[in-house]
Amino acid sequence: MKMSIARKILATAMGLVALMALASSLSFYMANEVGSRIDRLTSDYIPAYSNLARANVRSLEQALALRRLLIAAGVSPMDEQTVATDRTMFDKKGMEFAEELQAARTVINAEIASGNAFADPVALARMDTRILALLEDEQRHYMDEAARLLRALATGNAMERADEMRRIETMRDEINLRVENIRHDMQGLLREATAATRKDQSRVVVIGAVLTGLAALLGLGSATLIGGGVARPMRRLLEGTKAIEDGHLDIVVPVHSHDEVGRLTESFNRMTEQLRIKERIRETFGRYIDPRVVEGIIDHPAIAQGEGQRRVMTILFCDMKGFTAFSEGMTPQGLVKVMNRYLTTMSEPIRNQRGVIDKYIGDAIMAYWGPPFVSEGEQAGLACLAALEMLERLEPLHAEVMDLLGMRTGIPKIDMRVGIATGDALVGNIGSDFMMSYTVMGDTVNFASRLESANKAYQNRVLISGATAALASSYIETREIDRLVVVGKTEPQEVFEVMARKGALTPAQEKLKEHFAEGLAAYRAQEWDKAKDAFDACLEIKPGDGPSVTFLHRIEVLSTQPPRPNWDGVWIMDHK
Repeated sequence: MKMSIARKILATAMGLVALMALASSLSFYMANEVGSRIDRLTSDYIPAYSNLARANVRSLEQALALRRLLIAAGVSPMDEQTVATDRTMFDKKGMEFAEELQAARTVINAEIASGNAFADPVALARMDTRILALLEDEQRHYMDEAARLLRALATGNAMERADEMRRIETMRDEINLRVENIRHDMQGLLREATAATRKDQSRVVVIGAVLTGLAALLGLGSATLIGGGVARPMRRLLEGTKAIEDGHLDIVVPVHSHDEVGRLTESFNRMTEQLRIKERIRETFGRYIDPRVVEGIIDHPAIAQGEGQRRVMTILFCDMKGFTAFSEGMTPQGLVKVMNRYLTTMSEPIRNQRGVIDKYIGDAIMAYWGPPFVSEGEQAGLACLAALEMLERLEPLHAEVMDLLGMRTGIPKIDMRVGIATGDALVGNIGSDFMMSYTVMGDTVNFASRLESANKAYQNRVLISGATAALASSYIETREIDRLVVVGKTEPQEVFEVMARKGALTPAQEKLKEHFAEGLAAYRAQEWDKAKDAFDACLEIKPGDGPSVTFLHRIEVLSTQPPRPNWDGVWIMDHK
C-alpha cells in the first residue's frame, strides 16, 4: 500500500492514541467499579458490622443492668431509687440492642435488594434470618422472662429465685454468643469483600500495566518498522553513493517502498542511469575526440559555449618516416592493424604527459598542451618529454609489428619525425553550425608542422622552436641546430634538437653538443675549415649524425660558392 512516511507516523500515533484512550477508559471504568465497592464497604458492610458490634455491647450492658437489679433486690431494705434507675437502664439497653440489630438488618436487606452484592447474597440472607430470629424469639423471650423475674423479686425473697436468675443469665449469655457469632460471620463477609475489592484494584493495575506495555510495544515496534523502513534504504543509498564515487556506475538500489525514501531511491537509480549514459557518451566520444576535451566539454559546458581565445600553446606534430615505402606490399587489413598499433603506441606518451590529441591525419598525429588542460609554465616541457618517450617506444613497437604480422624479415624499420613549437595560438570551438571542433589554429601550429618536415633536411628526429627550448630548459637537454626561415615565414627562428631528459646526457653526448656548438659558431663566421673540423669531430663521436652531415654538405657548397657579404648564417627553406 502506498503510504508516505508522514502518514505512517500519523497512523502509528493515532493507533497509540486509540490504545491509550482504551487503556484510560478501561482503567477509569474499573477504578470506578473499585470505588463503588469501597463506597459500599464504607456505607453498607462496615456500618452493618458496626451495628452488630454495638448490639453486642448493648447486650452486655443490658446483662450488667440486670445483674445490678438482682443485687439491689437482694439488699434489705431495698433502695427503690436505685432499682428504678437500673430498671430504666435495663429497658433502655434492651431497646438499643434491638435497634442496633434492626439497623444491621436494614443495611443487609438493602444490600440483598440491590442485586449486585459482591459478598455472598445467600450468606447475607442467612445472617438476616439469624438476626430476625434473635430479635423476635430469643431477645423477646429473654425480655419477657427478665420482666417476670423482676416482678417476682419485688414481692418475694430473692434467694428463692436464684435458679431462675441463673437461667436468665444463661439466656443472656446465649444471646451474646449468637450476636458474637453473627458479628464474626459479618466480619468474614467484610474480609471477603475487602479481599475482592483489593483483587479488583490489583486487576486494574495489571490491566493498566498490560495496556501501557502494549502501547509501548506498539510504539517501539512501529518506530522500529518505520525507522528500519527509512534507515535500511538510506544505508543502501549511501552504499550506492560510495559505489558511484568508486566508479561503479552499474549499481542499482532496489526499491522496497512507495514512500518518500522509495521515490528518492527511484530518483537515485534514474540519476545513476543518466551517469551511465553520460559515461558511455564520454567513452564513445573519447575514441573520436581526445578524452581531455570530452571531459572538459561535459564537465565544463562553458568551454563548448565560449568563443575562441588567444593563448600561449605548445603544438606537436608527429609523422611516420618513410610511410609510403613501409606500406608497400602490405594488405589493407595488415596496414590497418599496423597503423592502429602505431598510433596507439605513439598516443600513449602524449596522454601520459597530459597532452590533448587534436587529430590523426593519416599516419600523423597533432597534439597540443596549454591552458585549461596544463599550466603555461609546464606545457613545453611536457611536450618534449612526450617526444622523448615516443622515441623510446620505437624499438619495442617494431618487435610488436613483426609479431602482429607474423613476419621476422622484410619489414622496414619504423622511424618517425617530431616537430614542436610554442607560441600564440587561437584556441576554441571552430567549425560550422553543423559540426564544431575544439582545436588550435595559427602560425604556431604551422611552424610546428614545418619543424616536423625540417627533420628531413637535417636527417633528424625531433626539432623544437627556440621558445619551446627556453620554456622546457628545466625538463630536457638540447643543442642548437640552426636558424631557419621556414616556408611561409620571413623572420628566422632558432631551432633546437631534443637530446635527452634534463641531466641525462652521456659523456659522448656532452662532447657532441660541445663540438657541434663550435662548428655552428665557425659556420656562421664563415670559417669553413674550422667548422668542417668541428663537424667531423661530431661524426667521430656519433657516426651518421644528421645535422653534422647536413652542415658538411653546406660547407662544401659554400666554400666554392661563397654567400653574400651580409650573410648571417640563416638558412631559408624553400619547400615544406
